[in-house]
Amino acid sequence: MSSIKKGNYVSRKSHQNDIIFLVDKIITKNNQKIAILTGIIERVEADSPLEDLQVVDKKIVRDTLKLLDKKIRNRLENNLKYIKNKKEIFSRNIHVQKQNFSNKVITGKILHLDGDKKYSEKSYYYYKKVGLNAIVKNVPEYKQPKIVYNLLTIYKPDILIITGHDGMIKKNIGYNDIYNYRNSRHFVNTVKEARRYDLETNNHTVIFAGACQSYFEALIIAGANFASSPARILIDFLDPLIIAEKVALTENYKYITIDDIASELRDGKRGVDGIGSNGKMTQVYI
Repeated sequence: MSSIKKGNYVSRKSHQNDIIFLVDKIITKNNQKIAILTGIIERVEADSPLEDLQVVDKKIVRDTLKLLDKKIRNRLENNLKYIKNKKEIFSRNIHVQKQNFSNKVITGKILHLDGDKKYSEKSYYYYKKVGLNAIVKNVPEYKQPKIVYNLLTIYKPDILIITGHDGMIKKNIGYNDIYNYRNSRHFVNTVKEARRYDLETNNHTVIFAGACQSYFEALIIAGANFASSPARILIDFLDPLIIAEKVALTENYKYITIDDIASELRDGKRGVDGIGSNGKMTQVYI
């Protein structure tokens, strides 16, 4: 038990060692040492007494992270040709070509706030490989409501991704208690601040908000277009990125719903749902 330290990779014996976590910090609660944990391939936060934890073999950790990298590479390989063709078709078909002008396709601009530093880095890598205009900021969940307005003012994105880690504190009860979620209240407040920005600037930012087991209904009521997690399940690392990508690459005259995206999400509409939005891909003449 005493060998568990911040930065260790661990699993929980009481949960059949089903998820690999990083020990984010260790706190004392009721004279007991408690580890605050974040998933290494899923956007979940949890806590656990130290005695319930066991250190995961480094090879297993490496292999698990390699699987995540492989999933990212596979999606990139499958998507790059599709994205190129989509841009070309949009460029040809949206308007009759104007004489003496060249046209340029502009995909939606993304601002992505992520509470996990390593996920931030992987997200930035993914967006750049896909060729999207994205700014990714590693911001702890509790700080996101405090800085989102200023970031929106600076970057003026079309799409805002608000994510990190989350989780229900007591499972199967308290679905409508915002304090039964580790970070949902921070995500909700961030959405509200983003909608305040929209109201004051007459913008229509498309918002995804949430992480694993997040309070879906509260996020939608706050103003998110898409959110997790209707079934209070774990969501995949890629899910928020897929939402951002689809909105950024959908023509601005088309309305995109979760039905257009669900098949590409690991758990479909059980993990992510929402009211939808118009796409953010446009064309300008130069």
